[in-house]
Amino acid sequence: MIEVEIVGVRIEMPSNQPLVLLRERSGPRHIPIWIGAAEATAIALAEQGVIPPRPLTHDLLCEVVHALGRKIVRVNLTKVEEGVFHGELVMDDSTTVSSRASDAIAIAQRAHCSIWAAESLVDEAGVEIGPHEEASGGAEAAGDSADDDAKEREVRQFREFLNDVEPEDFEK
Repeated sequence: MIEVEIVGVRIEMPSNQPLVLLRERSGPRHIPIWIGAAEATAIALAEQGVIPPRPLTHDLLCEVVHALGRKIVRVNLTKVEEGVFHGELVMDDSTTVSSRASDAIAIAQRAHCSIWAAESLVDEAGVEIGPHEEASGGAEAAGDSADDDAKEREVRQFREFLNDVEPEDFEK
């Protein structure tokens, strides 16, 4: 398994299809996952630190898990089949629960746990979109201007990549 992190959620034009962009923590590859609007909103709100007045579905699930005395300790993105990404939630007692990848990512943000991707998934869906420039200063802080600039550069590079790629490029 390879640890990944969220770069951001974007709407790609002209399709208006939301996607979440992940990247390897220790490598050059990025994983684009096209997702639904509700999941994109949930991920973006959590990424921005917005707390809704009433719990969203992902918040509710995390609260139920907590109320049952369990904790979600990590999220695994397990495979991609015919363009569909699969995930699982891993509890503190090693119980796993199957999940859509987009829901797993939204839950990982709320549970403050790491996201891992199977090597085969990264090999199949991962793309290199240009040289990765690390933000200076060691640990990345939310809202850090250097980190935001680095993420925006990555997203720009990814958009340029998307402009030149066709769906057939992802077929093996």
